[in-house]
Amino acid sequence: MFMRLLLAMPLLFMPNMLHLSPETGIPGLNLANIIFIVVAMAVLMGGQRYRPLQPVGRITVPLMLLFAVLVLGFAIAQATMPRDTVEDLTYLKNMLFFPLMYFVYRRCGQDTKGTRQLIIFLMIVAAVAGIEAIKEGLDYGFGNYNESRRASGPFGEDYTTANRAGVFYAMFLPMFIAMALFFRKQKFWRLAAIGGCLIMAVAIMATYSRQSYLIALVGLALLLVRRNVVLAVVIAVLMVPAIGMLPEGVTERVAETEQQDRVGEQHLDTSTASRFEIWDGAIRMWGDHPVGVGVNRFKQYIGNYVPRYAGYDAHSIYFLMLAECGPLGLLALLYLFWRLLRMGMEFTRSVPGSDAEAKALSLGFILVVISVGMGNVYGSPFFEGSVMANFWALCGLMEHYFGLKRKAAMPGAAAATHAQPMAARIGSRFPLAARIAPGRYGSRDQGHGT
Repeated sequence: MFMRLLLAMPLLFMPNMLHLSPETGIPGLNLANIIFIVVAMAVLMGGQRYRPLQPVGRITVPLMLLFAVLVLGFAIAQATMPRDTVEDLTYLKNMLFFPLMYFVYRRCGQDTKGTRQLIIFLMIVAAVAGIEAIKEGLDYGFGNYNESRRASGPFGEDYTTANRAGVFYAMFLPMFIAMALFFRKQKFWRLAAIGGCLIMAVAIMATYSRQSYLIALVGLALLLVRRNVVLAVVIAVLMVPAIGMLPEGVTERVAETEQQDRVGEQHLDTSTASRFEIWDGAIRMWGDHPVGVGVNRFKQYIGNYVPRYAGYDAHSIYFLMLAECGPLGLLALLYLFWRLLRMGMEFTRSVPGSDAEAKALSLGFILVVISVGMGNVYGSPFFEGSVMANFWALCGLMEHYFGLKRKAAMPGAAAATHAQPMAARIGSRFPLAARIAPGRYGSRDQGHGT
């Protein structure tokens, strides 16, 4: 129980770094980082119980490849444009640190019940973060859209982090939807999941993040199609008139994607158009630097290609990796996403039809991975610890959970028979031999019969 509580602490602290993690005075480390380090040390020194079920994790190789590419990118940055080495090391540390949660939680050492409880706790933390965004939205009012009045929940103190908050909520929404759809007999958890869906949906609206609206709709559509095609069509038809019931600020925000000029021609809004210009600059940057400009150098270079956006972020992890780490960095990232999807699909294939809980978790996880991939198209929160740390923990917990499921599904009788001595196995297969020679081929009770 103590270890389970210890494992739960990083899940609580990581998304709430700004609220619960004051600076410690150690450069690059806050309280959440230190708590995770303590948990990692406890797991690593925990002995046989905390060894992973499989020696090599399903995404260990792609993560190691990505780490190697990032370190190479760091070396390129130091060689071509040396700056503040401590700042660059802190930046690299943040990129490498949070995915380590996968390695810790895949060897959490919990049984099926304990692993399930940690997954549920992780989702509760996500729902509480959503409630904070809803509270901000109510304080601001769901009226006309205002750029500076967007909810960001625990992920920032102003509207500038609203898109990251939206990605976080859209990322965990599919897990709640999957449980609401597939938990037929577990009424309490189904109602709790429906409540989680509502919280996540309203939180996403409060962020006014258009990419998060799209991610949430895609996740819902895919799960509905998987559950019941007819149901998916019915809900899609009902959603058309329901759009008019959304808060005016939400529909206004979506409508801003295209605007009319004075002569009635359609143009993309400034936010959308700026991304296309920055992405074009990123491609030209890569053209001039085929191996990349180096980690943490995009902002210094982008002004050379798009002067009006000097010092801006790439607003897409894919263009950022291409510009900073070259094609190798982009391929490493895409390979990691592919392996994550394969892991989710393997979970789904291993689930028996009667296990509603495992089916919901496996399908929800696949959609979580897709949501993460989509959430980094229009932004770059992939290495943001507050947004992504619990995703990596979820990956480890899911691998451990389904490893336990596979272990439990092994034919118990066959395993026990294999462990028996040869004579006892002969006795169990040929009862007459056990009756004739009970001391040799079976127990004496078995020989006498009943």
